[in-house]
Amino acid sequence: MVRTRFAPSPTGFLHIGGVRTALFNWLYARQQGGQFILRIDDTDRQRNLDEALQPILDGFRWLGIDWDEGPQVEGPHAPYFQSQRSDRYQQAVDQLLASGHAYRDYSRSEEVQQEREQAQAEKRPFLYSRRWMAETDQQAAQFEAEGRESVVRIKMPREGVCQIDDQVRGDVEFPWASEQDSVIQKANGDCLYHLASVVDDHDFEITHVIRAEEHLSNTPRQIFILEALGYPRPVYAHLPYVAEPGSSSKLSKRKISKYLKNPGFMELHQLGKAIADRCGQQVSEESFNPVLVDFYRQTGFLSQTVLNYLLLLGWSLDDHSEQFSLQEMIEKFSLDRVVKSPASFDPQKLLAFQQRDMGQLPEADKTEMVLPYLQQAGLLAEPLPADQAPYLQQIVAAAGDRITLAGQVLDFDDFFVDDGELEYDQQAIQQRLVDTEGAHRLLSDFRDQLAGLADYSHDSVEQAMRSFVEQREIKMRDLVHPVRLAVTGKAVGFGLFETLAILGQSRVLARIGQALERFPAAG
Repeated sequence: MVRTRFAPSPTGFLHIGGVRTALFNWLYARQQGGQFILRIDDTDRQRNLDEALQPILDGFRWLGIDWDEGPQVEGPHAPYFQSQRSDRYQQAVDQLLASGHAYRDYSRSEEVQQEREQAQAEKRPFLYSRRWMAETDQQAAQFEAEGRESVVRIKMPREGVCQIDDQVRGDVEFPWASEQDSVIQKANGDCLYHLASVVDDHDFEITHVIRAEEHLSNTPRQIFILEALGYPRPVYAHLPYVAEPGSSSKLSKRKISKYLKNPGFMELHQLGKAIADRCGQQVSEESFNPVLVDFYRQTGFLSQTVLNYLLLLGWSLDDHSEQFSLQEMIEKFSLDRVVKSPASFDPQKLLAFQQRDMGQLPEADKTEMVLPYLQQAGLLAEPLPADQAPYLQQIVAAAGDRITLAGQVLDFDDFFVDDGELEYDQQAIQQRLVDTEGAHRLLSDFRDQLAGLADYSHDSVEQAMRSFVEQREIKMRDLVHPVRLAVTGKAVGFGLFETLAILGQSRVLARIGQALERFPAAG
């Protein structure tokens, strides 16, 4: 059975590039009828954050990337945290030492650095001399008598080549002589990534290691370790990294200040910040980073849209297909369609995908998406009263493509606040109502006409306004602007007739009256 894995470190929020790697692993496993394993690489005690794990799991669940074994699912290969598998790693270290494929090294960091500098001065590749290698207990005792502590290093070959048949890169060769004797166990007994990853992949029966291309250079030492331990090789596939917009540099969550100079990133960042502020969310600045997947969950992207876009970062079916259902992704995915070159992350294209998909979303689904944002902002009760559901559906339908992100429903907060709490665009009010000659009288007279409507509806309101404009021999905008400002407090919005119909006769009359009282005509 095909078994793939993704092994995040709990050091922060999920990076776009990491999730793309997880997605490709998940798709390949599902396409092959196999299993996808989630493993937590938490060997770095100094960088690991206990609170970072749950956002990782929540992020995968939001995207619909489920796992067959791993945290909160468990399975026959538990535990799935490297921090809980130290005994197993120690067995592997002991086996490597006993077979001569690893050794205890008693060098001090400054001594190794001196060798490195000497190699640089002589313009030759650095290769550790193994001067402080202890292959016998007697040698170890002698070094320890000098007050030295030991680490365990793998003893790499100095001749021949390591050949890798990579499913993306093709045939790749690394000279053994260029590979360093990497440390696999620190002086305090902690085992490091290269050893732990190899042991886990074997113990979890991983058949395909599909990961980012920066790990390609790690592969020779990992192959050395697994062959020294007598393990079979998995199939390797190294994916192109996700690059910055319009650049070949790798996308990094630490460069957000640089990326905010990009119009697409800035637009996304500002949208996310505004939505979080309106919801009263107490979230860190880090989570407003469009390089992180949690950003898209918070701002109200469709998870399917994010998956669809990530699929196309380094993979293509043909030169025109850009929209796939989840089932189509699984059916059509293959490693031979993965490209070798870096895939540039384009926030504007992702936003365009979101606009496309939200436009195709049934109104009932869109209404369900926006509801939590209104409840978080305190604009609607939780649970939603039954009589409020049709009202919300009307607003979502009228807003149409003005709601690209679910959180943008908060742009229409004027429909949910009490009349007395309505906030006004002061500059627009001053310009369109207070300082415009005759605007106050027009608004007051139109209010009287609305009050006289026995049948108050979209059509009757439209007819009333058109008749009023015709009778007064004014332009439609002369009335539309003051009316909109009076009933919504804003200078822009969706169709005014829809707005007046949704708010209802009594609220419209009350708000117009309130505006006339609060903002008397100039002079």
